[in-house]
Amino acid sequence: MATKVLMVCLGNICRSPLAEGIMRKLTNDTDFLIDSAGTANYHVGAAPDHRSIAIAALYNIDISTQQARQLTPADIDAFDHILVMDEENLSNALALCTSETQRHKIALITSASEVEAYRIPDPYYGEADGFAHVYELLHDCCSNWLAKHTK
Repeated sequence: MATKVLMVCLGNICRSPLAEGIMRKLTNDTDFLIDSAGTANYHVGAAPDHRSIAIAALYNIDISTQQARQLTPADIDAFDHILVMDEENLSNALALCTSETQRHKIALITSASEVEAYRIPDPYYGEADGFAHVYELLHDCCSNWLAKHTK
């Protein structure tokens, strides 16, 4: 059975689509089911930010067909691991939990990495170089998470 991993940020158009794309590239469809969502409903149905699409494309990752969606209580049950980008996302995701078992599924994506101790910065209001930095951080975090969880 495939391990189900959900990437979560605020609006599901910048960080979590990149994380989804990176994790998909690092894994295979047989062993992993990867998705992403946002804690807010600001961009439901929208494609990822054009800057996320562009930085992903530089690494041969196509995230252009992803569509933003909001994290739901059903996601908490459906996924084995829910990796959030920052402490605000963590708090919002934990608020949907109704049991300790659900709470244990949710973690900061940085928890398996030495990078940016508590968060992946949101590049939305910045320039393209912020997206490049976020890509690098997420690639490191995804690689480290996989090394820790696939032994």
